[in-house]
Amino acid sequence: MTAVIDKAVQPVKSARQPGRWAAPPRPTWEEEPSRAGLAGKGLVLTLACLGILFPLWIVLVTSLSSRRTIDEAGGLVMVPKGITFVAYRELLSGGQVTRAAIISILVTLVGTVFSMTVSVLCAYGLSRIGSLGHRWLLMILLATMFFSAGMIPTYLLVQSLGLTDSYLALILPSALSVFNILVLRGFFMGISQELTDSARIDGAGDFRILWQIVMPLSRAVLAVITLFYAVGYWSAWFNASLYLNDQNMMPLQNVMIQLVQKQEAPVGLGQAIKTGELSGLAVQMAVMVMALLPVAVLSPFVQKHFKKGMLTGAVKG
Repeated sequence: MTAVIDKAVQPVKSARQPGRWAAPPRPTWEEEPSRAGLAGKGLVLTLACLGILFPLWIVLVTSLSSRRTIDEAGGLVMVPKGITFVAYRELLSGGQVTRAAIISILVTLVGTVFSMTVSVLCAYGLSRIGSLGHRWLLMILLATMFFSAGMIPTYLLVQSLGLTDSYLALILPSALSVFNILVLRGFFMGISQELTDSARIDGAGDFRILWQIVMPLSRAVLAVITLFYAVGYWSAWFNASLYLNDQNMMPLQNVMIQLVQKQEAPVGLGQAIKTGELSGLAVQMAVMVMALLPVAVLSPFVQKHFKKGMLTGAVKG
């Protein structure tokens, strides 16, 4: 009898559940799109994609072009004529760019872990209505979104703490984002209170509830906020230009700015550019590709969590 019921129900389930790439069922009040509308949407999306990808294509092709190809094109190269990895090989041969890339990677990893740890703990505490100082702490955090001390007081504070010419100056001044904390708080408040109450009855404390119940249910928002912090640390350049005086401590973004503005060629590349072995434009484009590559690689893996993580966390609470 069970087999008969399963066989009868199976076609209904498969008919109602679209495939992985099938469009979701259209609401009854929404009209079917016309062919002209579909063609217009496709054209607009195609133009938007070309507007985004075409500059990236030019940067990539120029970074992989020889000096002769760049000279023949008169600058940026759109059509590749032979591929060479001389610029990347010189950049990653152990000079200033290699050191700057390692610094950026370490600062991004350490800063993201620190920011996520503090943000999750703060958001979880603020999501527990009735906790000690809950309302006052929330008001103080909200006030910092609209009022700030300014650049000079912040610099004096960092200097008085002895953080200038220190890698901590690249992490601590921008370690927390109130917006990210509020998004996490909103998502945590959307978790069923019965789950935490049942765990508390079984003897679990707050840290165990956070680690074993709240965080596994919040993977979407945690992935999105982690990406936000990581991109922020990777792309940051202002703190380094403000708090660091040693050129050997500069992260990758600051070295890229120096190259683009042609202020100073990295150590080991200046002679190669002067002798004609390497094009300065190819070096600039190669550094840009190195700076964009981590974000371009990680973003697609987190894209599926944006809707669930950001919208749910931003609306609730």
